[in-house]
Amino acid sequence: MTKLLVLLIGVIIIGFILWWFFGKHQVASAEAAVTNDRQSVDIEVKGGYSPENVVLKQGVPAVLNFTRKDASTCLDRVVFSDFGINQELPKDQLETIKIDTSKPGEYEWACGMDMFHGKLIIK
Repeated sequence: MTKLLVLLIGVIIIGFILWWFFGKHQVASAEAAVTNDRQSVDIEVKGGYSPENVVLKQGVPAVLNFTRKDASTCLDRVVFSDFGINQELPKDQLETIKIDTSKPGEYEWACGMDMFHGKLIIK
């Protein structure tokens, strides 16, 4: 009976791990509103990025406003490798990052340890 219980618990744990890493999860998205020929999106950093996907209009100056609520050192930086940005995110402070929207496309961003990711879509 003990072997059966251990096997059952092991299968449940393996199933959870597979779902956590490979399952489809709902992703928060936001499209920037343009006001006074500028666009901005607020992103909360707490156990990841929310919203995780950001849509910007091409050719309109844009800023992303990051506010880190998470004490984890993994999330203390945000890296946009395509734009050459590696910005520190102090806890409980608003950090504004200017984004070049001259070229359309999809661009990834990540935490300093490359564990948490987001996507920037310029169209």
